[in-house]
Amino acid sequence: MSKLTALHEAITSLERVWAGADDSNDLTREQLVSATDAVALVQRRLDAVQVDVAAGLARESRPELGAESLAKQQGFRTPAKMLSTTMGVSTGDALRLIKVGESTAPRSDLLGAKLPAKYPLVREALNSGALSAQASALIIGLLDRCRVAAGAERIVEGERLLVEAAVGLGLDEVRKLIVRAEAWLDPDGVEPREDERRAQRSLTFFERDGYLHFNGKWDAETGAPIAAALRGAVGATFAARKDAVDPDAPDADHRTVAMIQADALSAFCAHMLGCEAKGPVLAGATVIVRMSLEDLESGVGSATIDGIDQPISVGAARRMAASGGVIPCVFDGDSQILDWGREKRLFTKTQRLALAERDGGCAMCGLPPEMTRVHHIRWWQRDRGPTDLSNGVLLCETCHHRIHDNGWEIRIDGVGVGARVWFIPPPYVDPAGTPRLGGRARFDIAA
Repeated sequence: MSKLTALHEAITSLERVWAGADDSNDLTREQLVSATDAVALVQRRLDAVQVDVAAGLARESRPELGAESLAKQQGFRTPAKMLSTTMGVSTGDALRLIKVGESTAPRSDLLGAKLPAKYPLVREALNSGALSAQASALIIGLLDRCRVAAGAERIVEGERLLVEAAVGLGLDEVRKLIVRAEAWLDPDGVEPREDERRAQRSLTFFERDGYLHFNGKWDAETGAPIAAALRGAVGATFAARKDAVDPDAPDADHRTVAMIQADALSAFCAHMLGCEAKGPVLAGATVIVRMSLEDLESGVGSATIDGIDQPISVGAARRMAASGGVIPCVFDGDSQILDWGREKRLFTKTQRLALAERDGGCAMCGLPPEMTRVHHIRWWQRDRGPTDLSNGVLLCETCHHRIHDNGWEIRIDGVGVGARVWFIPPPYVDPAGTPRLGGRARFDIAA
């Protein structure tokens, strides 16, 4: 099927959904869902056409053509400038379209023989409407960066894993996937990148208009305790609100997340200055660093920090493990008892750590572990559900209510921290009940 035929079919599908409606106000909820899916497919199919055109424009505007360059004949210095002006996008976006087009277009050798695309699986996913141009650009950018370090065989495997994992993810989730995948494709590059980021860490502040303005950036190792403490303060505050007798009382806590974090930072600094006041506990906020036993013993590879996407080197993990408030979690070592059956109603700290490893935070939306609670999948009281890992899942309050109020189901496949969490949508969302993968497994392509 040609790209234009596929695009026409997607537009026809959208027309069927929209038939008889002047605007979205005339659509039912079911039609709005169908229209959203149809618009997304049209956009992805249009992306496939755009990158193809962008590659053709770049080919006909290559520098060696000189005055015969198509872009120059049209009055533009470069093909990217022509694209950005014509399409109303930034020059950076235009360059990305060209890059994706060139990396997914069929090629020829010096003798004119046909060669496959540089990244054939990305091309296939793009042409089928499974991936957008933006997601494709992120994948191609990573594969190009790691091409020399990883080697041809690992790049081929990386392309396959990334394409499979990226389908159905939002762009922010694809970026998280890319960060994890880079550490897998180029483990020797983790520490040099880490040193570079550490050298760029900074915190500046100034006073203006009656406010103190702070602007800072930290590498993952240095910033992890800050993030854990602030998230812990937010989690503790929201837990206190939930338990409040009258949440609508005039003196009730109605601060935003940003306000809570600002107040928490002030409280932490006041404590360091010798303040005797005791604030709320941080909901068990702890920095959890996770690595494999093989990487720990060899000293190469990478580790991850709960709630932070950027992997760190094993050396950084060892340094953090020697600090207070940091728990190292090494796989394949001896572990404590993780299943308690009906003997305990509340999940233990050890179980929570294991679930954080499996789920990576809220198993549904991905919020960090500090902002989640452990919930029984089969309810303790109603279903007599056990307090076991196979019956526990980390969820934020919003997703917890969404699941119970809207009829979603949860299924756990496998045993222990290597198990996978699946969310089964109710019939009105998906009549086929196709399971949706949740938890950390969405991003750990090397698992």
